[in-house]
This record gives sequence, structure tokens and C-alpha cells, in this order.
Amino acid sequence: MTEVYTDGACAGNPGPGGWAWAVAPEGTPAGFGGERQSTNQRMEIRAALEALRSLDGPMTIVSDSTYVVNCINKKWFVNWQRNGWRNSAKQPVANQDLWRPLIELYDPNLHTFRWVKGHSGNRMNDLVDQLAVAASRGPFDVEVEIERGVIDIDPPASLF
Repeated sequence: MTEVYTDGACAGNPGPGGWAWAVAPEGTPAGFGGERQSTNQRMEIRAALEALRSLDGPMTIVSDSTYVVNCINKKWFVNWQRNGWRNSAKQPVANQDLWRPLIELYDPNLHTFRWVKGHSGNRMNDLVDQLAVAASRGPFDVEVEIERGVIDIDPPASLF
């Protein structure tokens, strides 16, 4: 099963944001991009969504976002759908433009979500964090996917 790490970053909250995903153990393939004005939660969701859009087959998505992981593992989205995309406070669920396609792509027979503690020395989590932070700096009119090889951005200059 493919293990893909995802992360989102925001320079200010809200502010310029970046998202990234990368396949363990080497960090490729990978993808990253950003938005001029975003939030950290939005970028965390976007990272998972873009991984699901880009990769086929069974996978474990590893995220340091308890919000993303709990939404799937605790099936919060089922109640959101049942309640017309309103949360427990009867307010519209934030970031529906990302949650709806993510839930549509999610297949419980193919996809699992696992939490990892952020900034704890996990090299793959550190890699996607660096990619997301770099993507939050722009440019914002491009998204990058890397099939195999070295990711050449600043930072990181190399994968590990």
C-alpha cells in the first residue's frame, strides 16, 4: 500500500498558503502548490485532496492535521452530508469546495488516514512541511507534480 504524507502551511492565518504531498519512503512522486489567501486548515485539506486526485490505488494518507484525519476516521463527513453540509453548531461547514471532492474521491476500501505528530523529527512529515512552506511563498499560478527525482526548490535543496 502506498504511504503518502501531506501537509499544509500558511504565512499568517489567514494569509498566503501552501500544500504538499509526497510518497514515502523517497519523497517522490510529490506535488505542491499554493493560494494567495488561505488558512492553515484549508491547506491541510487541499494537500490530502491533491494526493487523492494524483495517485491511484490503495493508500494511507499520513497527516499532522487531526482535523483532516478525524473527519475521515470519525466519519464527521457523514453527519455533514446528512445535515445539508452543516456542522454540529448548525453553521455551514467551512471549505466545502475542498471537502466535497475529497469525500467523493475517498474510498474506505482503498484509503486510510493516519495521524503523525508534526515537527517531531519524522523525515517525511518534515519534507512535506518544507514543501508546503516553500509553496506558501508563491508563485500561486502553478501547481507542481514531480514523478521521480530530486525536488529542486528552496527549501529544501534535496529530499533528505
